[in-house]
Amino acid sequence: MQKKRVLVTGGAGFIGCHLCEELLCRENKVICVDNFFTGSKRNIARLMDNSNFEMMVHDVTLPLSVEVDEIYNLACPASPVHYQWDPVQTTRTSVLGSLNMLELARSLDANIFQASTSEVYGDPEIHPQDEDYWGNVNPIGPRSCYDEGKRCAETLFFDYYRQYGLHIRVARIFNTYGPGMTMNDGRVVSNFILQALQDEPITIYGDGSQTRSFCYVDDLVQGIVSFMDSAEDFTGPVNLGNPQEISIRELAERVIDLTGSASKMIFHPLPSDDPKRRMPDISLAENNLGWRPSTGLEEGLRETVAYFESLLREDVPSDPCHQPDIVATGKHN
Repeated sequence: MQKKRVLVTGGAGFIGCHLCEELLCRENKVICVDNFFTGSKRNIARLMDNSNFEMMVHDVTLPLSVEVDEIYNLACPASPVHYQWDPVQTTRTSVLGSLNMLELARSLDANIFQASTSEVYGDPEIHPQDEDYWGNVNPIGPRSCYDEGKRCAETLFFDYYRQYGLHIRVARIFNTYGPGMTMNDGRVVSNFILQALQDEPITIYGDGSQTRSFCYVDDLVQGIVSFMDSAEDFTGPVNLGNPQEISIRELAERVIDLTGSASKMIFHPLPSDDPKRRMPDISLAENNLGWRPSTGLEEGLRETVAYFESLLREDVPSDPCHQPDIVATGKHN
């Protein structure tokens, strides 16, 4: 296996830290870049003693010069709580961050991966969503900084591909969960688990009939790396997620059962632009990458529950590093 120098932006984040670990297991040298807005030093603590791992504190909205063979661009707050706290900076991170990483990849003739999102489909009018669907996105709503920022990033990636012949990979990542999630990040899995473990009311927005599909983080990382290692002419965009659909109410019931919680469900109005259904068509990933998630929801939830139990036992703060003073909303991202 050929050792490569790999840059991972957002490498101290939830998905980024798992990706860094997988790349190190494959005998690569990994440079992790993060400004710790939502990333956590706790997430990469286990990697710091690895001689092939390097941590660099940097904001991707500023240019970066480093010698690498591959770039994984994951830098951007991904939960509504975080990306709505400073929407202008969220857009800057998606757009300027992508431009800076694309310019770096172009100068090095390096392969570059973009972590796009299922949010580019907005509140979809087709189900399940495949990569040919252009989406139903509100360009001026409270989620637009993230949705449209990621859509613009995709545009930039494909323009660099067409104009400069850059080797790109664009993945649309659907809801992902697992150890390493940030406490009180407003994501439905972490919210439900923390509320259940503390016997607090389970907060559901809407009537709970809206659906999502949840991919365990280890499965997602395998898909990301397989995509980067695929044929150069396979640019994507490609959906990476779990095609098993579940309602928000059923998810709450499963979490309550798994934790043995005394929590009861309470219901609040559905937030603006919250998608009613979201589930990927992963045929393209299956046919081109031979990839499909293998971790069942119950197995993945058990691992995630154990992770949050350990954080609560250690009395870990909601935001292990410096975080803005924000409050979880529980929206169904």
